[in-house]
Amino acid sequence: MPEPLTPYDLLKDRYIILKTIGRGGMGSIYLADDNRLVGRQCAIKEVQQESGLPSKLIKQGRDQFYREASVLAMLDHPTLPKVSDFFAEGDRDYLVMDFIPGDDLKTLMDRSRRKGDFLDSAVVMSWAAQIADALEYLHNQDPPVVHRDIKPSNLKLTPRGQIKLVDFGLVKQMVPDEMTITVIQGRGTALYTPLEQYGGDAGHTDTRSDIYAFGATLYHLLTNQPPVEAKQRFLKPGSLLPPSELNSNVDRELERGIMWAMALHPDNRPQSITELAEVLFSDRSITSLIQTELPVGLSWMMQDPLNTILAVVAGILLIVAVAASFS
Repeated sequence: MPEPLTPYDLLKDRYIILKTIGRGGMGSIYLADDNRLVGRQCAIKEVQQESGLPSKLIKQGRDQFYREASVLAMLDHPTLPKVSDFFAEGDRDYLVMDFIPGDDLKTLMDRSRRKGDFLDSAVVMSWAAQIADALEYLHNQDPPVVHRDIKPSNLKLTPRGQIKLVDFGLVKQMVPDEMTITVIQGRGTALYTPLEQYGGDAGHTDTRSDIYAFGATLYHLLTNQPPVEAKQRFLKPGSLLPPSELNSNVDRELERGIMWAMALHPDNRPQSITELAEVLFSDRSITSLIQTELPVGLSWMMQDPLNTILAVVAGILLIVAVAASFS
C-alpha cells in the first residue's frame, strides 16, 4: 500500500491536503483545500499502480485511468459529485471531485439498529428514488456507465437531504463490443456483488450488475441485516430470507421488487433500472412483469436459476420413482 500524503502537502500547486479520509490498496482519498477557489474543499482520490507490474501493464492502467476520468468529468447529475480535475504527479494519478459532507447511509442504519429500530421505509424509498434516478442517468450514457460498487457506505445524505453516490472507484464504461475497462481493478464489495462480477474484468458485468447491488443495498437498509453473499446463495439456495421476515414493515410488493433485483442470474432481474423503478415507485405490480399468466410454481422458478435446476432434478426423480413403481 503506498504511503499517504500528509497534511499541508501541495498537489499541482493548487490543492492543499488537509487529512486522509479513506484508504485502499491502490491509494488514499484526501480532504483538500482548493487555493484557487477560496473556501472550496474537495475530495481527491489517489491511484497508484502496483510497482511490481510490467511497465506495459502499468501504462495500460494509467491510460485506463485517464479515459475513465474523462468520462466522469463529463457527467452532470445532482446525485453524483462533480469531477472537476484529474492529473498525475510522479507515479500517482489523482481524481478531484466535490467533497460531500454528511453521514453515509450505513452510518445512519447502524445508528438506528443500535437503538433497536429500523429506518423508516418511506424515507429509505425516497433515498432509493434518488439513487435509481442517478443509475438511470449513468446507464443511459452512450456508452453506458456501470458503477459496480453501489452500497450503503458509498451513499451519503447531505445536510439538505440529498443523496450523493460518492465513490467512483470501480466505475466501468461499456464500449460497443460489450467489453469493459476499469479505472481501478476491483470486484466491488462481496455483500452487494452479483455472481457475474466475481473474477473482476473476467466477469460479464453490465447495467444489471448495478441493479443487483441496488437491490442488495435496499435489503440491508430496510432489514438492518446484510444480504447473504451471492456465492453463498448459489451454494445454499433459500439462504436469503425475504425482507419482511426481518422487518414486518416491509410490504410484500416492495419485497418482491427487491428479491427480483437480487436474482442470481442477470436474465432473471429487471433488464433496466427503469423497469425496476416502475415497480418500486408506481402502482404497477411486479406480478404484471414477472408472473404474468404463470402458475405459482413457475413464477417461483423464475426468481432464481437454482430454483429451476432443483425443480428439474426433482421432476426427473419423480418420473424415475413413478416408472419404478410400475416395473
